[in-house]
Formats: sequence, structure tokens, C-alpha cells
Amino acid sequence: MLYFAAAGGTQHNPILPIWQEIVVGTVAFALLCFVLMKYVFPRMEQTFQARVEAIEGGIKRAEAAQAEANQLLEQYRAQLAEARTDAAKIRDDARVDAEGIRSDVLAKAREESDRIIAAGKEQLAAERQTISRELRVEVGTIAVDLASRIVGESLADEARRRGTVERFLSGLESVGARNGSANGSTVRTS
Repeated sequence: MLYFAAAGGTQHNPILPIWQEIVVGTVAFALLCFVLMKYVFPRMEQTFQARVEAIEGGIKRAEAAQAEANQLLEQYRAQLAEARTDAAKIRDDARVDAEGIRSDVLAKAREESDRIIAAGKEQLAAERQTISRELRVEVGTIAVDLASRIVGESLADEARRRGTVERFLSGLESVGARNGSANGSTVRTS
């Protein structure tokens, strides 16, 4: 700038540009626009398009994953409801089985109890008969000994002895029966 001003001797207006600068600036601007349009803007467009596709693909994948998750959730809920139903059925079956087992055990226990009681009664009756026989023999022997001492004769003869014992025991039974009926109860001797 100063070059032209010094050569011409006139001073240059700072508001108006020099025409050579306008030409160089226009060529540089055109070259910059060409480079931007040819190389930079297509790259930026490709990057932007890839970004858009990635975002849209991500959204589609997210929607697909959400749909799959909802489907799996419904399957899970259906399986859970089925499992609860099965568990309730198993629980009810177990209660029925337990009640059946309980009644079987009670029935077996009653049968065993009845059998033990019956065996005890049979054993008691057998022991009562044995004790009664032994007691008859012992009472008879004592009675015969006592009677022979009182009478003074020997009752060693077996037939006599049995007859005497039977008469004595019959007498005792009749006395016991009279006393029992007088008291309101009967005395049983076997």
C-alpha cells in the first residue's frame, strides 16, 4: 500500500481496498471454498450420516431389545403364574396325602392297641385261671390240714381229700355269694 502511495505521490484511502488485494482475496476465497466443498464437506456429511445411522440403528436395536424384554417378561410372568398354580396343587396334594397317611397311621395304631389290649386280657384271664387253680389247691391243702388237726384223723386219702376240699370250697362260694348279694355286689370265683 505504501508502495503505490509513494510512487504516485497521492495518499490512499484506507476505506477503499486496493484492487489487487481484492483479486488475490477472491482467488484465495474461491480456492478455500473449492477445497472445503470437494474434501471437507463430503467428509463431514459422511461422518454426520454415519452418526445418524448409528443413532437410528441404536434406537431400532433398543426398541427391538425392549420388545424382546417385554416378551420375556410376559413369559416369565406366565411361568411364574403356572409355577404358583403347580405349587398350590402340590401343596394340596401333599395335604391330602398327609391326611391319608395320618388316618392310616391312626388306624394301624388303633389296631395295634386293640391287639395289645386283647392279648393283655387273654393273658390276664389265663393268669387268673392259673392263680385260681393254684389258690384252690393251696386253700384245699390248708383246709385239709386244718380239718385233720381239728378232727384228729388223717385225711391223707386222695379221694377223701378231694371230696372234703370240694365241699369246703362250695361252702365258701355259697357264703361269699350270700355276703355279696347282701352287700349289693357279687364275688366271682373261677
